[in-house]
Amino acid sequence: MLTIRKLTKSVATRVLFQDANMTVNHGDRVALVGPNGAGKTTLFRLILGEDEPDSGKIERDEWSTTGFLPQESEPVGDLTALDIALGRGGELERLEAILQEHEANGTTDEPAYFEAQTKHDQLSDPALEAKAKAMLRGLGFREHDWVRPARELSGGWVMRAHLARLLAMEPDLLMLDEPTNHLDLHSLWWFQNHLKSYPGAILMISHDREFMDDIVGSIYDINDGQLDYYKTNYTGYLKEARDRFETQHAAWKNQEKEIKEIQDFIDRFRSTTSKAAQVQSRIKQLEKIERVPKPKPPRKVFRIQFPQPERSGQRVIYLEDAQFSYGAVKVYDNLNVDVERGDRTVLVGPNGAGKSTLLKILAGAVEIQGGIRKTGHNCKIGYFSQHRSEMLDGDATVLDEVMKSNPKMKEDEARGVLGSFLFRKEEVFKKCRVLSGGEKSRLSLVKFLVDPPNLLLMDEPTTHLDIVSIEALTIALREYEGTLVFISHDVHFIRQLATQVYHINAGQLTKFSGGYDYYLEKTNAVENARAAVVAGTPLENAQV
Repeated sequence: MLTIRKLTKSVATRVLFQDANMTVNHGDRVALVGPNGAGKTTLFRLILGEDEPDSGKIERDEWSTTGFLPQESEPVGDLTALDIALGRGGELERLEAILQEHEANGTTDEPAYFEAQTKHDQLSDPALEAKAKAMLRGLGFREHDWVRPARELSGGWVMRAHLARLLAMEPDLLMLDEPTNHLDLHSLWWFQNHLKSYPGAILMISHDREFMDDIVGSIYDINDGQLDYYKTNYTGYLKEARDRFETQHAAWKNQEKEIKEIQDFIDRFRSTTSKAAQVQSRIKQLEKIERVPKPKPPRKVFRIQFPQPERSGQRVIYLEDAQFSYGAVKVYDNLNVDVERGDRTVLVGPNGAGKSTLLKILAGAVEIQGGIRKTGHNCKIGYFSQHRSEMLDGDATVLDEVMKSNPKMKEDEARGVLGSFLFRKEEVFKKCRVLSGGEKSRLSLVKFLVDPPNLLLMDEPTTHLDIVSIEALTIALREYEGTLVFISHDVHFIRQLATQVYHINAGQLTKFSGGYDYYLEKTNAVENARAAVVAGTPLENAQV
């Protein structure tokens, strides 16, 4: 279906790929991994024909279709979510223009014409609407949101609508770039299970290790310009990559020892006439040795040493009979929450249930309209919202922002922490105004943690982090001695941190005094959600 042979690609002076090879066959489930900046998105652009390789070939099955979900989407104007899921608003017109151009040029036998024709037929199929609605429902859309203008929706919901379109069309090769970034646990569970029965091949970039473990059967790791292949899931890849490194490193060390011994003999007896023949023999032996390259070790998780906060009182914060509404929409009525020192609480529930609103109430970012909100003794609150990056000083450098957050921190300490969150070398001197959205999010997280409060309220802190950075954050938060309340769609992150779960639905909060697996066991959450999908009922009624 997809074959890459001897691919070479450079960006500026940096070589991303050098004689790299890759194969994706029908039905394969493949993840492309590597650190940020390794070239994952560039490889996607090359496969899609949006960029050209310096050399090598990228061949796709001539009679197959490809669908692509990028990390960000284009503006959608007055289109509704259903319009997007049905490919309206330019997609049909674009395909028609391609067809007309090929017909005018007499090139209707080319693969590009076939792909455009196939996609046009799929989007014109009367049965597509029912399928698209099923995908929207599975991804968390309520029916009254299908016809809302997309401009009223967040970027994450617009991306879900684009994902619904791809799933409804079922291209032969489905390419996904960070597809779980905008999904809550509820829609993530549905999406994950839907992909298991997807009829085509899947090629994805993801930083969600549990998602990859559940879906993919093979990994391509971008490593020193090569695409190293592993026939396993992500956890298996981590183990096999370590094993390969140890084997290759041992071979390299043995050869280095042999080379040194030969060179030492040459250097010692180079001027000894009686050893001249042996020296020449050793020189020829040295010239014939095919050098084993020194292997690059797998990336290690950086242990971040953050200062610990001052100790709070036992009762950190509580709500009594709290009431909150957005206009006429009542979110909470008589809500009671009690957070104690050392709690590690994750908020779960369907999208729109009020998880982010509860964090805002606890943080004091919004005022309750009734009831009591009270903090305990010596409670210092830090609120990490999804929009915290807007608070950065555009004229300051990355390093300046961190040093301002904790003036006691030395520059080398600040640079070490920034390095673990992918700001390396000269990147720490970049102005905040030129940072990408992901870079701003990462910088905000670093600022937040170099002077931590004793109550951390965090809304999706792992977004825009790669797997190694997520693991570094996880370790730092496990060692954090304060109190944590957070929202996340990363199941591995939740399992590592949460000691209790608050399930929120329709303004009601249910507490589970155990980790995420305990919560799943007590609620039969997975079984309930599966039954809801099979029955075709709205997923917001299922407890996940």
